[in-house]
Parts: sequence; C-alpha cells; structure tokens
Amino acid sequence: MFKAGKRSIGHGHPVFIVAEISGNHNGDIKRALAIIDAAADAGADAVKLQTYTADTVTIDSDLPYFKIKSKNKEWRGKTLYQLYTWAHTPWEWHKELFAHARKRGLLCFSTPFDETAVDFLEKLKVPAYKVASFEIVDIPLLERIGRTKKPVIMSRGMATLDEIRLAMRTLKKAGTKDIVLLHCVSAYPAKPEEMNIATIPDLAKRFNISVGLSDHTLSNDVAVAAVALGARIIEKHLTLSRADGGPDASFSLEPQEFKRLVASVREVERAIGRPSYERSKGESENIIFRRSLFVVKDIKKGEKFTKKNVRSIRPGNGLPPKLYPSVLGKRAVKNIKRATPLSRRLITR
Repeated sequence: MFKAGKRSIGHGHPVFIVAEISGNHNGDIKRALAIIDAAADAGADAVKLQTYTADTVTIDSDLPYFKIKSKNKEWRGKTLYQLYTWAHTPWEWHKELFAHARKRGLLCFSTPFDETAVDFLEKLKVPAYKVASFEIVDIPLLERIGRTKKPVIMSRGMATLDEIRLAMRTLKKAGTKDIVLLHCVSAYPAKPEEMNIATIPDLAKRFNISVGLSDHTLSNDVAVAAVALGARIIEKHLTLSRADGGPDASFSLEPQEFKRLVASVREVERAIGRPSYERSKGESENIIFRRSLFVVKDIKKGEKFTKKNVRSIRPGNGLPPKLYPSVLGKRAVKNIKRATPLSRRLITR
C-alpha cells in the first residue's frame, strides 16, 4: 500500500484521481486557482503541478536539435525553450496553489524536473513526488527524489522494462519505500488504440506494486477500463476550456468531462467489488422466478406422477428440478389440482 499524507492508495482503498494542471493556467494564477476549484468540485482527490523553468529543462537554442516536430499544433515549430517558458508554472505561485488545494480538501504535489526543483519542493513539504515519463531515465534526479524518502508516483511512458527496473532500484536504494507505477503512452493526445492498457495488470504482476494510468486520451472510456483492469490511480489533465488554448489544452478534459470521469470511476469500482458467490439482494428477490416442479394436470389420490402431469416450470415455489427423476413413478397422497407447486407432503414415501 502507498501512503501520501493522509491518503492511502492501493487495493482496499478508493481509486485515487489526480487532476494535472500542467500549463493549463496559461500564465494566469487566477486561472490556476480556478482549475484547482474545478478539480475539487469534480470530485478529484489531488491536483498536480509541474516544477521547472525553461533553464532547468533545456537551453535557449534554435538549432535543429531544439526545434519541436510534433502533431500537437500548439507545440509544433517552437523551440523547447519557448515551449517551457510558455508552459511552466512560476515557482512563486507554488505556495499559494498548495495552500488553496489544501483549503479545498485536495492533496497537492508536483513533478520536479531537476534537483533544484526537489530542493524547492522540500521547503514546501510536499507529501509525494511524481516522476514524469521523460525523466524516468534521469538517474541523478531519481537519486535526489529518493533521498527525500517521500512516496513516488512514476509514469513509465516510453520506458523499457530494464529502464523501469533501474529507475525503481535507484529510488529504493536512495530511500524511497513506496512507489506506484503508472502506465502511460507519451503521445499528446494519445489515441485509444495506442494505449495497450492490458499492460496495467502485467506491470502489477511483474513488479508486485500498485499501478495506475496517466491518460492523455480525450476519452473517459480508457481510464474507466483501466480501473476495471486494476488501476489504483487515474491521472488526467484538466483545463477550464479547450477553446481557450494553451500548451496542454488539446489533451485535457474540461470540468464537466472530468466530473463525469470521476462519477464513472466511482461507479465502476463499486461494481468491481470482490469475488463473491453469494446472492445479491436483487438476485434474492428474483429467485422466485427460477424453475421448480408443478402439477400441470389434475391428479387423483393414488395416481402416479408422470411427465404428463408434472413439469419443471417457472415460478420457483415447488420442489427443485433436480428431484424430478425421483418424483416420477411416485403416487399422490391426495387429489391435487393443476397449477399446484409440488411439495414433499404431496408425495407418498
């Protein structure tokens, strides 16, 4: 089981739903606060930030290496430095955003993209860390996160099994005890047919840990199906309106969509329940509609029961059908009218 602050994540606990703010604030702290409110109103458990600056992620260069070639029209043609300057969450906002999230009853944590971000977040006493899928191979960063001994949620993204193993070994060796691994397809947006969410139970089995999904599709169906496959965390980007644009708007849910996601996840986890062979309340009420043995033709006292005068039909007021062979050939103890449920007291011994 994974514990972050007062929240427990894992089997036996509700699915943990995270609203990713990322760059959807569009450079406006009031909008960032409004997204936190929208997450709380939708029923999310947590909000997540990203802690970096353009200078902590890349360098300012327009050489071909640094130009973005992407299907995402918001990113295409920009340099990495331009994108991260546009998309980053100012560090001076963090304290207010964390406080507002706590006020709304949400856990707030962040993804650090370098060691200085970890140092900064430690001063804010973050309850957990997120490792982004692109940073899973940054071993020095993982070592720094591990030394905090805080719980870690890590997206696997493009990582191979060997890279996942190395990342987990690094975190644990440095001091991390609790890790949740998120399946993730690092495409923005991702197509449902690319998701391969059958990977979720496979990850749980291979690494013997709780797993989840970081979902960049615009469909709630993928996340809901992931819960049915064992995901204990669902992370989705949230924006106030895709029409407002922004670095991550094209693969983010709007508030009402996020609210429907939460409702669907809660309904599915209630439906999953536990292995059970007991009758539900609804089944117990309907058991009367099972088949049972009925007299279907008037029978006189002493007359034999035959296939012509006894049948297995609905409803279930008579003897169970499994007794049919033993009833045939026995005799009636008294006159029996048609449509009478057959009982032992009507049969000679």
